[in-house]
Amino acid sequence: MNKKAPAGNPSPARPNPLPGCPMAAAFAALGGKWKLTLLYWLAHGESHFAGLRRRGTPITPKVLAEQLRELEADGLVERVVTGPVPAPVIYRLTPYGTTVLPVVESVRQWGEVHLRHTHGAHTADEAMGCAHPVG
Repeated sequence: MNKKAPAGNPSPARPNPLPGCPMAAAFAALGGKWKLTLLYWLAHGESHFAGLRRRGTPITPKVLAEQLRELEADGLVERVVTGPVPAPVIYRLTPYGTTVLPVVESVRQWGEVHLRHTHGAHTADEAMGCAHPVG
């Protein structure tokens, strides 16, 4: 992926670091500190960049843009321009992106168990919005 590509231009498909390895392909598409969380949020509805930024306070705008560009390059998220610049851009899951939702939900459920295992009693953080199952 060309990280210096102008914003708004779709990135070409990203190469699989280990050709022929499904695990490497999955980690290339879903690996990254925020990708699963972004997919989770978008599973609950489309959002503007600013909405994702507010929701994920610890995510820097630069990292958020990079992660969204990579998800777009892999065909999981689409970027919809709503008008001429500076019109807001809407991000939403593609039909292909919805195929990863069972994985996202499994990871969310495992994360709940892991939090209880490592931190005792746990209440999901509503601020980060990860408490509700993916439908």
